[in-house]
Amino acid sequence: MIAQVANDTSGSMHLVLILLSAGLTDNILLTRFLGMCPFLSISKHFKSAFGMGLAVLFVITCTCLLNYGLYTYVLLPLKAYGVPAESLKLILFIVVIAAFVQLMEMLIERISMKLYYALGIFLPLITVNCAILGASLFMVTNVSAKGHGAMEVLMYGFGTGLGWFMAIMLMAGIRKRLEKAKIPAALEGPGITLIIAGIMAMAFVIFQGMIKI
Repeated sequence: MIAQVANDTSGSMHLVLILLSAGLTDNILLTRFLGMCPFLSISKHFKSAFGMGLAVLFVITCTCLLNYGLYTYVLLPLKAYGVPAESLKLILFIVVIAAFVQLMEMLIERISMKLYYALGIFLPLITVNCAILGASLFMVTNVSAKGHGAMEVLMYGFGTGLGWFMAIMLMAGIRKRLEKAKIPAALEGPGITLIIAGIMAMAFVIFQGMIKI
């Protein structure tokens, strides 16, 4: 029923449904299991999780839009000349993500050294976060291939980043509460973290596919 509503709705409500789908029912971390490494390691500290989450949110939103433009208006037209666009899109997306993160790091260093040192190791880590590359690849199959435009892509990228941010903040909050809990010695550290991640994933997977975009 929700899927039918998403298909029949136009305008601003359709953008909201794309946001909900990307962030909740098709959460890239808890239903696709992308970006698990920084999720498990950095969620140990609430402040670090917040910084990493915001950085990932910003980069996913921007790179999805950039990759959409390059794929749609540069790579796809080259198919007429025999260029294997589908094979080259992976290389293109990786280069765009790496270049964007590097440019962002340079700009932040020039504009605000305080912010640069606050982000610290988060900026290089974003480049190797597979959730960012996955968001661009899913953008092609879930949004661009269905005839949606730049606004839908922007909302999809923002929703995907927001979903990752929400997941890491939930995990950071739970781990903060567990600091005062009595946990069996065998489950301390990675053990209890993986169990929590599994329970969170099961809660999100139940709703996977409810909203089709």
